[in-house]
Amino acid sequence: MIQLNDFLYGKMDFPQVFADLLNTDALKRLAGVHQSGAIFLVNPDICHSRQEHAIGVTMLIKKLGGSELEQIAGLLHDISHTAFSHVGDYVFDNVDEDYHEQVFAEVIYRSEIPDVLLKYGYDVKEIIFGTFNILEQPMPLLCADRLDYTLRDSIHGGIISRQSARSFLSSVVMNNGKIAINDDQQVAWINEVFEKLNNEVFKLPLHLYANGKMAELIKKFLNKGLLKESDMFKTDTLLLNKIRTNYEGYEAIKCIKQLKGFAEYIRHGSLPKIKTRTLRAMLA
Repeated sequence: MIQLNDFLYGKMDFPQVFADLLNTDALKRLAGVHQSGAIFLVNPDICHSRQEHAIGVTMLIKKLGGSELEQIAGLLHDISHTAFSHVGDYVFDNVDEDYHEQVFAEVIYRSEIPDVLLKYGYDVKEIIFGTFNILEQPMPLLCADRLDYTLRDSIHGGIISRQSARSFLSSVVMNNGKIAINDDQQVAWINEVFEKLNNEVFKLPLHLYANGKMAELIKKFLNKGLLKESDMFKTDTLLLNKIRTNYEGYEAIKCIKQLKGFAEYIRHGSLPKIKTRTLRAMLA
């Protein structure tokens, strides 16, 4: 058994398969991948990891009565995110921001994960091809993935408090196999929070600058042969270190942190094309 602890969901016990999965290099790497990309370079408060989100999604699925298989799917759903998360989409001009989904199976099969799952009686194909209605739903519906990042990113972005997020979670229920809210005030609250998250965090000019400039730098170094596509599947720190071994890269990272050219970039730069995200919570 392993006990996981999260500021949103408290403490929960999980079977040994989760401990073994968290001990794989693939899931350890997510602890070094920032959920919000390169934003931490200009806003140190937004520094949470993809692993924190993955564990949160897993715990939320368990809280809502999801099967062990769906909990495993929740833990693994972001395993293929590149370094700096959605910055990888901007590097590869992926306007749907689903590059990690396109390479999901490849990343899984290259890892220790299939062997770990087999040890506990699971076939990795159940994860790759399975349908998990608590974990994922098309926008604008609620799902564990969308709900966890809304709350987690909003807390780190200073939009809501941890207490208000935990209070909201007490109103989250399952209704006919879908996530719903049993309090009309909380329905209005989460919809408003999601809109603020989009406007005050995802689309904040400062944050667009950090992610956009990082994407430009990585793309330039890929084109020059100074980086390889495989470098995108390192941790943020390892990728940063490789970029900084080149003087141009060292100076470029310093300029991002010091906001050099920020105003000019926002006026005339090639801002990353942010996917339009929507949420419409429903009353149970």
